[in-house]
Amino acid sequence: MVKLNKIYTKTGDDGTTGLASGPRRRKDDLRVEAYGTIDEANSAIGLARLYTTDLADLDAMLMSIQNDLFDLGADLATPDTGEPPAYEPLRIVETQVERIERDIDRLNADLNPLTSFILPGGSPAAAHLHLARTIARRGERLMVTLARMEGEIVGGAAMKYINRLSDFLFVAARHANDRGRADVLWVPGKNR
Repeated sequence: MVKLNKIYTKTGDDGTTGLASGPRRRKDDLRVEAYGTIDEANSAIGLARLYTTDLADLDAMLMSIQNDLFDLGADLATPDTGEPPAYEPLRIVETQVERIERDIDRLNADLNPLTSFILPGGSPAAAHLHLARTIARRGERLMVTLARMEGEIVGGAAMKYINRLSDFLFVAARHANDRGRADVLWVPGKNR
């Protein structure tokens, strides 16, 4: 269990931060950028949840995802160095990926079929979920770039999870838009 007695430590005043495994990295390090963007997506989901209280099933799914995103942040903040760690690091696992896939399928089953691309918007919940989706996609791009760097490892389940997350948020936004009936459709060339 995490115990935070003191919020500021002054150790980051030099522009570095400590990873969960101990080493310090610059605050603009790609790994720190990646888990910081996951935190940003989590905050956007929290904002969306202000508007999903009347959608109990969706709200429960979003709450589970928020917890998973802390797990993903912990996973990214504990680099796999190839050496056996002194403790069992928290990692995203396949069962989390499978759960989010089931939730996507469950929400998608009730949606009207798509006839066009969708503009981010509609209800307040949907608009915030679309924003969270774009932040999650940015986090995914950072994780992909990180995984391509020599000496940096990003777990396979973590990569799957972040890829599924933006799919989930897209379907969740449609669900929040009266199961797709209130989606705002793109009209190609409308304003020419």
